[in-house]
Amino acid sequence: MSSETKGATGLTGRYAIALYGLAESANKLDKVAEDLKTMRQMIQESAELRRVIASPVLSRGDQVKAMGALCAKAGMDELTGNFVGTVAQNRRLFALEGMIKAFLEVLSRSRGEATAQVISAKELSSAQISAVSDVLKKAVGTKVSIEPLVDETLLGGMIVKVGSRMVDSSLKTKLQQLHLSMKGIG
Repeated sequence: MSSETKGATGLTGRYAIALYGLAESANKLDKVAEDLKTMRQMIQESAELRRVIASPVLSRGDQVKAMGALCAKAGMDELTGNFVGTVAQNRRLFALEGMIKAFLEVLSRSRGEATAQVISAKELSSAQISAVSDVLKKAVGTKVSIEPLVDETLLGGMIVKVGSRMVDSSLKTKLQQLHLSMKGIG
């Protein structure tokens, strides 16, 4: 096991490390990472897909067929399709999102990058993501890979998480703080 894959543990870590090794030996790290990000986005956007993944009622074969068809329709690499098929065959689809996250973390560590989760009220444009990335690169001291998420309840601003550090400049949090300080006045 290479030093950059250490730290990934548990079920999701084992699958992520195995996929990383296969993708690295096939020189497909970027393609697999792109496919997995697409898969994660599809899971987040489709309640029906989440039901297929979580359903104990669907047979192993039905899950394998459904995920295989999804990977093929999305134009994913054969390695990614085989990985998702194996996960489905082993009845581990419930952990697929965790495996994707672990794979992307292992990939970032191997490249000397930090991963930042940026949660905003609206989807960020590529220029905004680039600006946030530049600021974080200066603050962290290394290249930062951005994982943009949307949470409309924030109202405005953003929450940035890099490792164990978090900066919350969301309007929602500021209003909550104002509310609490107003309670203390009366």
